[in-house]
Amino acid sequence: MNARQAWTSSFKTLPLLALSIAGFCVMAACSGVKSGSAISGSGGGGGGSSATNNLAVQVNLGPGGNDLNFLFASVEICIHGTSNCQTIPDVQVDTGSTGLRLLGSEVTLSLPAVTDASGNPVAECVQFVDMSYAWGSVNVADIKLAGEVASSVPIQIISPSGFAPVNSNCIIPAGQQLDSQATLHSNGIIGVGLFTQDCGNACATAPPPAKVYFSCVAQVCNPNTVALANQVQNPVSLFTTDNNGVLINLPSVPATGSATVSGSLIFGIGTESNNALGTAIVYTTSATGDFTVTYSGTAYPQSFVDSGSNALFFLDSVTSGLATCAPNAAFYCPASTTPFTVTPMGQNGNSGSLTFSIANIDSLVTANPTFAAYSNAGGPFPGAFDLGLAFFYGRPVFVAIEGKTTPGGSGPFYAF
Repeated sequence: MNARQAWTSSFKTLPLLALSIAGFCVMAACSGVKSGSAISGSGGGGGGSSATNNLAVQVNLGPGGNDLNFLFASVEICIHGTSNCQTIPDVQVDTGSTGLRLLGSEVTLSLPAVTDASGNPVAECVQFVDMSYAWGSVNVADIKLAGEVASSVPIQIISPSGFAPVNSNCIIPAGQQLDSQATLHSNGIIGVGLFTQDCGNACATAPPPAKVYFSCVAQVCNPNTVALANQVQNPVSLFTTDNNGVLINLPSVPATGSATVSGSLIFGIGTESNNALGTAIVYTTSATGDFTVTYSGTAYPQSFVDSGSNALFFLDSVTSGLATCAPNAAFYCPASTTPFTVTPMGQNGNSGSLTFSIANIDSLVTANPTFAAYSNAGGPFPGAFDLGLAFFYGRPVFVAIEGKTTPGGSGPFYAF
C-alpha cells in the first residue's frame, strides 16, 4: 500500500503471516495478508530464460528450513560506482512493499549513510500489520538484479551493528522486532511493488510522521522529514530500461503441494519479448494500492496483491464458512477442500472472474513436511482479500509502478 496517502499502512503487505512448518508459527517475515484466485492470462517467459531482465527466483523452505510460500532471490549490492560488491542470498521478493531491506548481520560492505540536511545519519522504522517492526539505518548502494542496475539507491539496513537503538515511537507494544534471520525468515526483503518511494510526500513535508524516518545525533534519533530522493526506493523504477514494473512468473503447483518451485522475476512490462501483457486483464488501483474484490455480492475495496504474504488471506471464519486451524487460528483448516469464486475489479472498471480453493493446510503439511509451496493455503483477513503468493502459482502476475507508462496504461496497476 502506498505510504504517500496512508503511511501507517504502506507496509501492510510485507510478509505478514509466515506459515512455519514447525508449529504453524505466525511470524512477520516480510509481508501482509490478502487473498486471490484464478484467471487465464498470458505473457512473460518461463524460469529458463537467459534474458538480462530475468532474475531467477525460488520458493523453498528458506534459510531456517521451515517456511512455506516464501519467494526468494539473490540480490547483489555494491559500493556505488565500484566493483566492491556482495551477493546476498535468500532475500524475499515482495510486491506489497517498496525498496530493499537487508539484515545488518548479512551485509559486510561499508555502505555510505544517507544523511539529513545537517549531515546526521537517517534511520527508518517499518511497522507491519502483524504487530512486528524493523528498525535500521538508511544507506546507499548500487543494486544489480540479473542484467539490470539501479545506481546509488537508498536502502534500509536492518539492525546494523553499533547503530542507534530503536526509537520508542517505532516499538509496537507486545510486538516482535524483526532483527535477525530467525525473526525475518530471510536475509532481507526486496520490495518491487506499485510505488517509487516507500513513504513519499507524507515523509518529505512537515510535520513528518512520527514512526517512519528519523535523524540521529549521538545515538539518539528523532522523527524528521526526508526528501523523496533520500527515501528507500523501488530499485526497478531506477533501472535505465525495463523500469515500469515487474512480472512474476511461477509454474502451477499440485493440490498436494510441491517441495520447491523455480520461476522468474522479470523486469519491465511490454519492454521485451518476455514481458508482454498478452491477455492479462489490467486492474488499476487506488492511490493506496488497493482494488476491489467482490464475494457473494459484497465488495471489498481494500484488497491487494502481495507476493510477500504466504497464503490467500481473506474474510473471517464466519463469512468464509471455513474453520480455522487449531491451535493456529491464523490459517484455515476446512474439513474438505473448498472452492471459491470471486470478482476482481480495478478503478478502471475492468473486471474478471477468479477461482481458487482452500485446503486443510495442517493436513497437507503433516503429509508432506518437506514441501515449501502450496497453492491452496489460506487464512482469515477480515474485510479484504490479500492475494498472497499462493495466488501467483500457474499465472503471470504483473505489477506496474505509479506514473510509469506501459502498453496497458500508466501504473499503478495489477494485471493477471
